[in-house]
Amino acid sequence: MFETFKVRNYILAAAIAAAVPSVHAQALPLANPESVGMSSARLNLFKQAMQAEVDKGNIPGMVIMVNRKGKLVYSEVIGYQDKDAGIPLKKDSIFRIYSMTKPLVSVAAMILAEDGKLTLSDPIAKFLPEFADMKVSVATKDAAGNITYSLVPAERPITVIDLLRHTSGVGYAEITKNPVIKQAYANAGMWRDGGTDYDQRRVTPQEQVTGLARAPLSTQPGTNWEYGMSVDLLGRVVEAASGKRLGQFVSERILQPLQMKDTGFQVPGEKLARLAQALPIDPTTRQPNRLLDVSIAPANDSGGAGAVSTAGDYMNFVSMMLNGGSLNNQRILSPMTVRLMSSNQLGARSATPLSPGQLLMGVDGYTFGLGFMVRQEDGNSAVQGSPGEYSWAGAAGTFFWIDPKQELAVVAMSQVPGPIRPHYRRLIKEMISSAVTSTSVMEHR
Repeated sequence: MFETFKVRNYILAAAIAAAVPSVHAQALPLANPESVGMSSARLNLFKQAMQAEVDKGNIPGMVIMVNRKGKLVYSEVIGYQDKDAGIPLKKDSIFRIYSMTKPLVSVAAMILAEDGKLTLSDPIAKFLPEFADMKVSVATKDAAGNITYSLVPAERPITVIDLLRHTSGVGYAEITKNPVIKQAYANAGMWRDGGTDYDQRRVTPQEQVTGLARAPLSTQPGTNWEYGMSVDLLGRVVEAASGKRLGQFVSERILQPLQMKDTGFQVPGEKLARLAQALPIDPTTRQPNRLLDVSIAPANDSGGAGAVSTAGDYMNFVSMMLNGGSLNNQRILSPMTVRLMSSNQLGARSATPLSPGQLLMGVDGYTFGLGFMVRQEDGNSAVQGSPGEYSWAGAAGTFFWIDPKQELAVVAMSQVPGPIRPHYRRLIKEMISSAVTSTSVMEHR
């Protein structure tokens, strides 16, 4: 089924992407913060706080943008694109967005659902036959505390919705505690001890499908939320259902309509001078920072972690979602689909070893929708937010959230891949939320 994805097509797609001009089109009208119920003074406090982090050598820099009530009310650049080289950060600097690729691919899958090419309840074996007969790795502890692992049949097939909400049983080698699964991912070339984390770009689509199908699942499909390579696998479903390479489909149906000209799965040569870099040594762990080499053509378009983008590009994407699926007369999704994606899709299912909020920010109060973490209520969390707010982030330090009740969308781009990043997500969320001075009318609808 992957015969159409020949090497020549991959090279052609990369050449087309490289030819796209990099001039970013401003999709939102500009406005003063006070005109939409936000405080310039409090936003300036945020700038001072982030500048202090740059000055202390904790982060290289940050680009942040805020949309309130359909207006771009804050757009700030702080620090360096490459601190060692003394290159200042710019608004059009390009960032490795890692898991912020997942919402893009999740939207791509929902577009195919709206097109009638798939349904959320479809078994993924309909598109990827290798997944027709899966096994689950079950741990058993004896009286002495020794753990052994055995394989049992999956009780039901993995479905498309399982991939969207991370209930497939497919994990990450970097996170899983199951050595059988970790070794299976290593055998498939999707993880290497001492290598770059979350680098799925080195295997072909078929190699990835074959490797994941041979690996056991961590839990029975549909029973537990576990963050993993579900959306990488969803990317392969998108390719099978659309008949196009993932990057091509995403470009045609999302990036081009939204004028996201600097977003893709590789940084072409003429744009490499705009690529943001992490600090060489992580200030928390004192270990070298290793990020994806996005200058080379990937063997596959990694739907889970492989994309790059700019703050302005990604603001166009989140503004589309905030606006119910359209931006500047370009409809990407229906409002009903956006509402489904930003609703609680876990219900009473377990979330082991960590819930979405605990994984992303070290806080409670969040469940998961289709491609996004979703806030459940005003309280029960250590950060500000509204019921129905949805968000996600990237392993290298990027972060966004969308709050429909407050008509607010925020994108923060940095390259801070160390374990300190949940702290900065909480800090950004608190300080930007505190700049809201008037409740949106949407709060009372």
